[in-house]
Amino acid sequence: MNIKSCGVLWLCIFLVACSGPKPDASTAAGSSDNAGNMDSAVATEDSSSDAVADGSDSADIEADSDAVASDDEGPLVTLIEPGPNVQREAQEALILAEPGEIIEFAEGKFDFTGTLSLDGIENVTIRGQGMDKTILSFAGQKAGTGGEGLKITADKITVEHLTIEDTPSDALKVENADGVTLRHVRTWWTQGPSSENGAYGIYPVLCSDVLVEDCVAECASDAGIYVGQSRRAILRRNRAERNVAGIEIENTVGADVYENESTGNTGGLLVFSLPGLKVKNGRQCRVYDNRIYENNHPNFADPGAIVSTVPPGTGLMIMANDQVEVFNNEIRGHITHNCAVISYLLTGKRFDDAQYDAYPESIHIHDNKFADGGTDPKGEIGQMYSQLVGQRMPDIVIDGFVDESKFSDGQLPDNLRICITNNGDITFANLDAVNLLQNKPPNFSNDLQPHAGSHEPLPAISIPGVN
Repeated sequence: MNIKSCGVLWLCIFLVACSGPKPDASTAAGSSDNAGNMDSAVATEDSSSDAVADGSDSADIEADSDAVASDDEGPLVTLIEPGPNVQREAQEALILAEPGEIIEFAEGKFDFTGTLSLDGIENVTIRGQGMDKTILSFAGQKAGTGGEGLKITADKITVEHLTIEDTPSDALKVENADGVTLRHVRTWWTQGPSSENGAYGIYPVLCSDVLVEDCVAECASDAGIYVGQSRRAILRRNRAERNVAGIEIENTVGADVYENESTGNTGGLLVFSLPGLKVKNGRQCRVYDNRIYENNHPNFADPGAIVSTVPPGTGLMIMANDQVEVFNNEIRGHITHNCAVISYLLTGKRFDDAQYDAYPESIHIHDNKFADGGTDPKGEIGQMYSQLVGQRMPDIVIDGFVDESKFSDGQLPDNLRICITNNGDITFANLDAVNLLQNKPPNFSNDLQPHAGSHEPLPAISIPGVN
């Protein structure tokens, strides 16, 4: 294993640049959205260098450790130690990283003043010594320095064994990346749930081949763990607690969500498809072997966010997604409803997206355990149901919206139906929201028979190199 000292490598590059031909403007490194400017630029092959975030002169950089060369073959490792210059040293290591390199944070608490960014350098691992041993704190982040904690736009990246806390915006954002592994990462806000917290904890978006495993996400004002507008994602063995949405899959094609625990959030697990996004109409999502329980926290989302419409006491909510299979889950203790399948039309929000399909179709909910739901329904429709019917909200509710343009012989084709089978002694209601939203008397139905039957099991999601 080779250990590279940030400061020594920087100095070597600086000396080579001084002794060689002067680079022209086309090879100079550009600045990033981190605060401040560096007094010297580093020419990189992909012109993706970011400015050192705290704006200090590069000549002042001091290495925390000497460069040590080893005869053993192995990945190049850059070790980052806590200290007063850690913002500069860590960002420098990310700018100068080589494909295959490991950026390793030592044990301890690191105080950062700006976003750390990795841009365009593939096959880099960022790791600490453990979630409880390596703490990256952004509580002192300065205005105008990005807002995110760690921001990555690079392929084949891994982030593991560390905690990111108290970011003004998203804690860990990965965007436009192919091959993303996030494991044993904790994101949280130490003040507890608050609308002032960042929106997302773990946040891969517009990515492919995403693995999120053994992570913990707490206190995000939107979603603790979010995978959006992505293709082929696996989320497993994670814990989400005290967020607005514990886990959210949004506009994603191909996701397996299993063996996760979601509790104490406003909504436990959301599978959404929303209008106006680059990736249209999420589909093919399997939700299984999860524990989703007692997600009854008051909603503290920004009023403009779609999750602000999620009523406290929501277990699993499927909105406008197609081809969702839900099985072998434990879903219990939600005061509004344990499971809801709804159209985007229920939000009452207008949209202008000709390619968007607002209806949930080809849904199969089977072989789950539901209990103790609907005891104190929240939200306009939940409270209306409780007042009109005088009973607790059922375990599974659907809003009753269907796309009549797809009817054959006066009904949806079998392959587009919502099927609900083998879930034990559950309660059910079709809320007839079409009439509800028009202030007409609804025709509530508790008849499950129209939803008997099944769909073919969805295939498992396969990601290269992931067992």
